[in-house]
Amino acid sequence: MNRVAKTSRQFPLTRLLAPLNAALARLNPRERRAVTVASWVVGLGLLWWLAVAPALSTLRQAPERHARLDAQLSQMRSMAATAEALRAQNTAQPPKRDDVVRALELATTGLGGTAQLAVLGDRATVTLRNTPPDALAQWLAQVRINARLVPLEAKLSRSTNPAGWNGTLVLAGPGLVSGN
Repeated sequence: MNRVAKTSRQFPLTRLLAPLNAALARLNPRERRAVTVASWVVGLGLLWWLAVAPALSTLRQAPERHARLDAQLSQMRSMAATAEALRAQNTAQPPKRDDVVRALELATTGLGGTAQLAVLGDRATVTLRNTPPDALAQWLAQVRINARLVPLEAKLSRSTNPAGWNGTLVLAGPGLVSGN
């Protein structure tokens, strides 16, 4: 009775392998050794394919991914510092009109002869003629940070000879409001 209870509680794997063990027992020792070696080769191949190869691939790609993530982190820190600087500016008193106009004129002279500035009331209009894209992007950043002005309206078209931007930008901000 005890023996019957013991066999009914066999592990499922043992029950599944019983026919395989019986088949191996019927083989002669040389065939059994060949089947065992083949099983080991297949098992090791599966182990390599499922566990080792993906880990090695990840390990090989790690330096490249690490460098890419470091670059992203650096860019995010730079953007966070810019956002913090802008947040600090927004909590401070608005700049005086003369300071804003001076910062705007200084930034516009950096565009060379490709931009013309006109300040009327609480708006500043900049007319562009073949302004290089990189110079325009840098100018917009300077105007936003130093003069605290943002574009309200932009009518720009891309010129092809030489490559650049033509059109007008209308800017406004707290420093251009009358009474400062």
